[in-house]
Amino acid sequence: MKNDKLVPGAILVCIGAIFLLNNFGYIDFHWMNLLHLWPIFLIMGGVNLVFAGNRSAWATVLKLGVVVLGFGLLMFGHFGDRFNFWPGAYNFHYNDDNNNDNDSDDDSDSTATNQGVVKIEGSSIFNKEYTPDAKLARLDISGGGTTYNLSDTTSQLFKAETKEFYGKYEFNSSKEDSVYVLSLKMKNNKGWHFDANDNKSNLANIKLNSNPVWDINVETGATKLDFDLTKFKIKSLTLKGGAASFNVKLGNPVVNTNVEVSTGVSEVNISVPKEAACSIHTSSGLSSNEFGGFDKKDNSRYETPGFDAAKNKIYINMTGGVSDFKVNRY
Repeated sequence: MKNDKLVPGAILVCIGAIFLLNNFGYIDFHWMNLLHLWPIFLIMGGVNLVFAGNRSAWATVLKLGVVVLGFGLLMFGHFGDRFNFWPGAYNFHYNDDNNNDNDSDDDSDSTATNQGVVKIEGSSIFNKEYTPDAKLARLDISGGGTTYNLSDTTSQLFKAETKEFYGKYEFNSSKEDSVYVLSLKMKNNKGWHFDANDNKSNLANIKLNSNPVWDINVETGATKLDFDLTKFKIKSLTLKGGAASFNVKLGNPVVNTNVEVSTGVSEVNISVPKEAACSIHTSSGLSSNEFGGFDKKDNSRYETPGFDAAKNKIYINMTGGVSDFKVNRY
């Protein structure tokens, strides 16, 4: 085995050992350590790159030592369940010792402000009316511990139907020059932990008007996101998440469509039309990449055939720590 393959091989062996030992009950692995300690994988990758050309014994010992120390913390450290989430998990409990008893338990209660509407525990509907001058619009989504779905259109500019079991959603709208700015936030959502026997989880089903050109920005922590954007004109899409599951289906580009993905420990699946010209640039550390139907141009760039000659294009930039990146053509 070449020396430059020693560390990646050791990491794969350690990961396999963790899964095997945990499945057979020899260890009780705290999965949330991946969320708290995912930068360890960046350190492993960085040390391996710095000493990539060094074949000395001390450099090899140093690289392996970082791997052993990192996986030791992952296996035997316990940092609590404050943000207990893993991509693919849907159900959660909430335990907030600092809960304010003054919050109403009536599902019909809501608080109206000049900024928007806040709803606590129950079901909510948020609306923003559509006006013909809404040519450009931006949707900002933030907050974790939630499943976000978007696929359908609405005659309104924006509509969201939510279920809140823990924390609260807040919706705001404004206009900046000629751009309508909409914001949906999950707030005061603390103390998440996963329970497979519970059907309670926060949920936001979002609908958008198909007439405007949209910029969509998502910045979340522990989140599951499923967006079918084929019915909408998307100028830009930004996805930022710590431990998240992002599933996005894009339609044909509006001139140029820019997609920015930045994750920690996440699963990202993006689908693009077969007839669309698409370029992918990756800087993904220890992440795995799978780009079906793309030609590899160099170590970090992939393109669909005939990309340079195309008029309308999709640009995807993906950065991550330990993530699973997939882009496919449908």
